[in-house]
Formats: sequence, structure tokens, C-alpha cells
Amino acid sequence: MAVSRKSWPNLFCTCLLLCATEAASQQFQLEPPSSTVLRGSDARFSATVEGKWEVMTWTLRRFLVLTVSVTGNVTTSSEQFSAAFCSGGDTGCVEFTIRNTTRGDSGPVICTVQGEYGSKTAQLYVQESGTVNIMGGDVTVVQDQQVELQCVTTAWFPIPTVTWTQNGKAVDSSLYNTTDMANGDSFNTTSVLKLQAVSNTTVACWATVPALTNPTSSSVFLVVERNYQDEMRRVKTQSQISGVSVAGQRQGQVNAGYALEGQTSVTPSELTESGFGQAHDSNIFKMPDAVNSNLEGNGYNSAYNTLDESGFRKHRHVTIV
Repeated sequence: MAVSRKSWPNLFCTCLLLCATEAASQQFQLEPPSSTVLRGSDARFSATVEGKWEVMTWTLRRFLVLTVSVTGNVTTSSEQFSAAFCSGGDTGCVEFTIRNTTRGDSGPVICTVQGEYGSKTAQLYVQESGTVNIMGGDVTVVQDQQVELQCVTTAWFPIPTVTWTQNGKAVDSSLYNTTDMANGDSFNTTSVLKLQAVSNTTVACWATVPALTNPTSSSVFLVVERNYQDEMRRVKTQSQISGVSVAGQRQGQVNAGYALEGQTSVTPSELTESGFGQAHDSNIFKMPDAVNSNLEGNGYNSAYNTLDESGFRKHRHVTIV
């Protein structure tokens, strides 16, 4: 059938539309475009294909490591690499897994779908977490003394981000200085924190890299003691407080020199070391006459001194408080 020249533009447009539709149906997506993982963990990428396909290949750092067909057959260069259809057995989606990643696995991950689909490239970054240690352990210092703490991180890649906390609160970055040094294919860092010792506190040093979910930390306990002048002021104040308390609690004292009417003598066993005697079952004390020459009336304390015929002085002592 002959086609007139007038119909050529319409045929041309139809051809373009069909070609564009076919090209659109032969596309695929590679996710994620980049992945950052810790050494020893797994990395996963997925390819979603729109349209029919037969064979898919996966390349890591320009080395072909796995081939998978639409029928599910998988050929792999190592047990480290595997592939499977995504959930539900959808053949339009393939998940590629790199197990037990190493630093050497970092680089481009290329997925190629044979036919008109072409290739897609993602990036894999493998990082490494090392150790964190505050040198010297717990510290005891005098109040208001400036304290210097040193935190050392070892065998990290890339260079870790180091921060400090005090009792769980972030320390101002102006109070510490961090330097780093290459150590082979990893990095070591040293961070020095200077702070004023005010009270007992827990100080922690934290290190992290993007792939690390929870930062690694090291902590010490800072014990703060009073200085000598403060301690002396505290003791003096405490003594003054105690003196006021004792003075406020003063009361009358028991008078040991007293005698009851009718008591004229005491037995030797009733004499005390002070020369006074106390009768049984009474509150009576007798003073020998020998003390008569030494006792003179003195205000209220000796207002009631009398001498009986037995030679003993009866002494009734009244203490007024």
C-alpha cells in the first residue's frame, strides 16, 4: 500500500511515540545511590526493573561478582555476595547483598541489565570504629582547680567526631581542642578538655563516625575536695554553731553536798572519794567537821550551814539557775 507524502509527518510522530514508550518501559532504578556501613556489617542494594529482562550483573570495584537471571538462577564469585528477588517473589526487583564488608569493599557498585536497560552505579563506603579512652581514670582535685583531661581515640576510619559531656550535658567546644594523626589506613585523635572543678561530676568523651548508630564513649568521675582555707572556715563555723547549741541547752546541776534532817553519821562504805557520804535510800550527804574551817558563807550557795552536836555540819545547798 502506497503512502502519500502528506502522511509522513504523522507516521514519523507515531514512530517516535512508540520508541519513547518502549524506552520508558526498559528502565530500572538502583537504590540507595550510596550506602555507608561499618566494617563487618552487611550492605544491600536493590534494582527495580520496569519491563521484561533476562540477565542482570553486579560489579564491585570493576570486578564482576554476581550474575542473576529472571528465572532466579544465581552465579556468584564468592559466598560474600548473594542475590534474591525482593519480597513477594517479584521478578521486577532484585536485592544484592554484600556480607561481612571490609574496607577493601569501598567503591562503586554497578548493576547492569542486559538489553536496552544499560547500567546504574551506586557508591559503597565502609567505615571503622576504634577505641576511646580518657587517660588516667578517675581524678580527685581541689575545688576551683583547673582540670585537664585527655581523651585518645585509636584505629578509626574516617577521622571520628569527638565531643565531651559533663553529667550528660554537652560541653562547650571552646573548652577542648582535638587533633588527629594518620596511622596507616586509619586515624588516631587526641582531645584535651580544660574545665574548672566546682563539684563532683561525671565527664565523658564520645567518638563517632556516620555509620555508627551509637557513639563509643569513655567516662571518668571527677571528685572535688575543699581547699584548706575553705575547710578551716567550715570547721570554725561548725564550732560556732555547736557552741551556740550547747549554750542554749545549759541547765541546773545536781548539788552533791546536801543532808537530810536527823542524819548524824555515815559508815565508811558510804564515804566517797571527795569526803562526802550519802545515806542509803536518801538524798543526804554529810560533810565532816574538818571542812568547817574552809567553808565560809558565800551568797546563796552556803546560806544554810548549821552545826549539830555530833560534830557534823549539816549543809543544805541550794543552787539557783
